[in-house]
Amino acid sequence: MTHRIVVKEGSWEELGDLAGEIRRVVFIEEQRVPLEEEWDGRDDECRHFLALRGNSALGTARLLPDGHVGRVAVLREARGLGIGAALMQAAIDTARRLGHAQVELAAQTHALAFYENLGFVAFGEVFMDAGIPHRNMRLSL
Repeated sequence: MTHRIVVKEGSWEELGDLAGEIRRVVFIEEQRVPLEEEWDGRDDECRHFLALRGNSALGTARLLPDGHVGRVAVLREARGLGIGAALMQAAIDTARRLGHAQVELAAQTHALAFYENLGFVAFGEVFMDAGIPHRNMRLSL
């Protein structure tokens, strides 16, 4: 039986256990991001998004108070199902609801096309973050 993807929005207190586990698997295990870089102490101030299919948490993202989206992660077995796009749309919708004029993010360069398809435009030079090449991107709301 297939279940549709549902994106929940909430605080770190509400969604952090499941969101944190997804980030641990994707960023710390798969991408070898150092613990101290992944756990930056900002989660309590963010709005979090959790993608669920049935009872399974498959992806997460966060929106910082300044309108930056980050920590977008989808478990390997769930990639290609539209979960990343659903998470991003939820974050964009929340940013708009909160009155942000734009949304920004630092995209891993392999994901530039994904964000471009959502309307983001890259700016600035490629830079390294946690040993991974990134580029800043912006979406005007």
